[in-house]
Amino acid sequence: MTEAETAQGHDEAHQGALGTRLNWLRAAVLGANDGIVSTAGLVVGVAGATDDRSALLTAGLAGLLAGSMSMAAGEYVSVSTQRDSEKAALAQERRELREDPAAELEELSGLLEDRGLSAGVAREAAQQLTERDALRAHARVELGIDPDELANPWHAAGASFLAFTAGALLPLLAIVLPPSSVRLYVTVTSVLAALALTGWGSARLGAAPAPAAVLRNMAGGAVAMGVTYAAGAVLGAVGV
Repeated sequence: MTEAETAQGHDEAHQGALGTRLNWLRAAVLGANDGIVSTAGLVVGVAGATDDRSALLTAGLAGLLAGSMSMAAGEYVSVSTQRDSEKAALAQERRELREDPAAELEELSGLLEDRGLSAGVAREAAQQLTERDALRAHARVELGIDPDELANPWHAAGASFLAFTAGALLPLLAIVLPPSSVRLYVTVTSVLAALALTGWGSARLGAAPAPAAVLRNMAGGAVAMGVTYAAGAVLGAVGV
């Protein structure tokens, strides 16, 4: 394989690793954002009905635990399905390589040619990759799967649990630690500041304009807190 092909392979590997890291970072930011908004809406709603610190702490902790466990379970199921699909695709590719290696070599050569290599170079590269590790070559080029880096549902579940918990702790602490006279102000202010940060982070990770993302994130959080506070205030006023 030529130096140019080797460099191209390295670039693709680095881009794939970078893409994986960015996906994890984006998931962490979004998980934290969910924890902030859902828990803030819950505790602000309860604060609209009562200023009892014990009630606020109970509601906040319940929301944190329920939300983090739900996020973890959902992510585990989703990534488990993805991993099963990856394993099935690799098993099928392994079977095709065993049953018709010549056709698979032609397929790999065509895929490399579609990526910009000349027919001769693509054929040579396909032969060398097949001799080295046919399954790995087809997995990466044809399927976009790294056999050594299959999706891990436990890692995904743990990351979602931690991200949501980290986000949820902010409004929980903000509503129970300050004096009752300022706790609502402190909570709303800190939540909006945190949402501005997560909005900026998600925009940077997605290479999108930051101001619009920040404003959308803050507006969504403000609406959520306003609606739940109003509902809590109405229920508290009627004695429910």
